[in-house]
Amino acid sequence: MLNPSFAAALPFWLSLGFIPPLLLGAAWGGWWLLLTPAYSFAFMTLLDAITGKNTDNPDTESSPDRLFWYRLITLVWLPIQALMVFGLIYWVGGTGHLAIWEVLVLFYVLGIMTGGIGITYAHELMHQKSALERWLGDLLMASVLYSHFRSEHLRVHHLWVGTPRDLVSARYNQGFWRFFLRILTLGPGSAWRAETVMLARAGKPAWHQSNPFWRYGALQLAFVLLAYAIGGAMGVGLFAFQALVAVLHLELTNYVEHYGLSRLHLGDGRYEPVRPHHSWNAAHAASNWLLINLQRHSDHHFKPDRRFPLLQTYDRQEAPQLPLGYPAMVVVAAIPPLWRRLMNPRVRAWRRRFYPDITDWSAYKAGTTPRPRGAG
Repeated sequence: MLNPSFAAALPFWLSLGFIPPLLLGAAWGGWWLLLTPAYSFAFMTLLDAITGKNTDNPDTESSPDRLFWYRLITLVWLPIQALMVFGLIYWVGGTGHLAIWEVLVLFYVLGIMTGGIGITYAHELMHQKSALERWLGDLLMASVLYSHFRSEHLRVHHLWVGTPRDLVSARYNQGFWRFFLRILTLGPGSAWRAETVMLARAGKPAWHQSNPFWRYGALQLAFVLLAYAIGGAMGVGLFAFQALVAVLHLELTNYVEHYGLSRLHLGDGRYEPVRPHHSWNAAHAASNWLLINLQRHSDHHFKPDRRFPLLQTYDRQEAPQLPLGYPAMVVVAAIPPLWRRLMNPRVRAWRRRFYPDITDWSAYKAGTTPRPRGAG
């Protein structure tokens, strides 16, 4: 008989399902390369339809021992991902049996895994208190050349979500590709400024050794050198390509999580506290297994260091709900006209429900957030 804790945690190991289709694609190329996106997007959306929604809330006082099998998948993912990334670089360089287009598709679908799973796990790890987990999070982010995300996420996003100061809170009517370009060009500078402000408060210069950007740069350089040692210039190019695809899928998810939702501006640079209705949620069971409850996003913003098995869900009276899980929604987000048609009516309904006193939302575009009528 299975250990009850292991049996309960087992669905959250769905990420291992990426490995067989990737290996089959690497071995045989052609149509086999489509198995990975089919697993990630089509199969998971179908499984969402079959498994339905899970609205149960776990006991947040659960003992650490009961969470072992849940946490373990995030702890072992780094070596799994490293073996896949660098093993595939070695494989395509040594065998030469794939056409150039097949190699590019292979590393594109690899980026779906390193972004959809690797960065999701890194996000969980970077929020924890243990040094081991934070280091694992840093290594996973370095493996997609996006280490500054940790600073941007912890120092900026969680403080300023739903305000113009947060780059990854997508504005109403802002198409994803415009959003993505803005993130790529402005994100590193925003993260750097956040860290230098922290250092200045401690009386330290920007180039002090405690600035995490030193660590970010060293780890990323180490991964690039490893890619070069294994695959030469081609290895570096393929490594960078999977990293770009991973970042693309991270930012698609960021785009979905807060699209069109904003906090009230209270004046003097202050905003209302973050509430459950400032994040899009999805209670779909299967995609929450795959993404370790990332879709219970409102509770993550309420208590960022709460481990994923303990995250709470909210009903539609408290927080806005997506019509589909994240795997399907990121596909829609990549097609701006389709996204606007699906989501803009939902944003307008959200505004009427939670902010009925506000009639003019144009202030958000001007760099502030709206204030209710009659506010001083």
